[in-house]
Amino acid sequence: MALSIRQAGPDDAKACGRICFDAFAAIANAHNFPPDFPNVEAGVHLVTMMLAHPGVFGVVAEEGGKIVGSKFLDERGTISGVGPISVDPEVQNRGVGRMLMQAVMQRSADRNHAGIRLLQAGYYCRSFSLYSKLGFAVREHLTCLTGKPIARQIASYEVRTATDGDIAACDALCTQAHGVDRHAEVEDAMKQHAAHVVERGGKITGYATHIAYFGHAVAETTEDLKALIANAAAIPHPGFLVPSRNGELLRWCFANGLRMSQSLTLMTMGLYNEPARAWLPSILY
Repeated sequence: MALSIRQAGPDDAKACGRICFDAFAAIANAHNFPPDFPNVEAGVHLVTMMLAHPGVFGVVAEEGGKIVGSKFLDERGTISGVGPISVDPEVQNRGVGRMLMQAVMQRSADRNHAGIRLLQAGYYCRSFSLYSKLGFAVREHLTCLTGKPIARQIASYEVRTATDGDIAACDALCTQAHGVDRHAEVEDAMKQHAAHVVERGGKITGYATHIAYFGHAVAETTEDLKALIANAAAIPHPGFLVPSRNGELLRWCFANGLRMSQSLTLMTMGLYNEPARAWLPSILY
């Protein structure tokens, strides 16, 4: 049967969430890695939230009127972030993933985003090949860390919940690091009381929307990042992401009981600036 692509809607959440769980579990199990989603309900919950967010665009692939895959595009900033993409294991290797990718890439171009980015599971060679063929370039090797929270304050670094009055400082830090801000993401995190800032000498020197898979952080120094990570009350499954070339931060995390669960690759198309500050990406970018 012919495949077709259409915009996703709220009524698609259950089917897309189930496929999201099945697809990620099948790929992870095939490579002896833990799945990103612990159960079907977690997949449905994530998809439901993304479909309900005005800053997220979703598409589904259908075959014979049945949903066989989905993909989402975070449109909240200058840069668009891709993910997650999931294809029903029963119809994989038939071009569904390529069609979904081309749909969100066209959407990003139509919306005049300066760039588009994604994270790719390091153990999944097929997706790496697809993204490379579509024009994405490798920018960073990432390590996913998980474990019990360190849960302590580091001397001389004050970490507190971010407030509306901090957003300008957060935007400035992000712009200094990446050339663009992630204003809308920071605002969303503040509304959820998930965002934190670190102060040193009375000055905001870093922030984190969340120490988690969907959270990102920017700081003046690696020491500021350590303070944000150490302050986290929890590290939600499946963990948070660290640029692997920041050996100092990785060694510190390992010394504090965190462990590596997998590696990922940051891939980009369009505008990209080499980070000029210490940073943690989200699963989007």
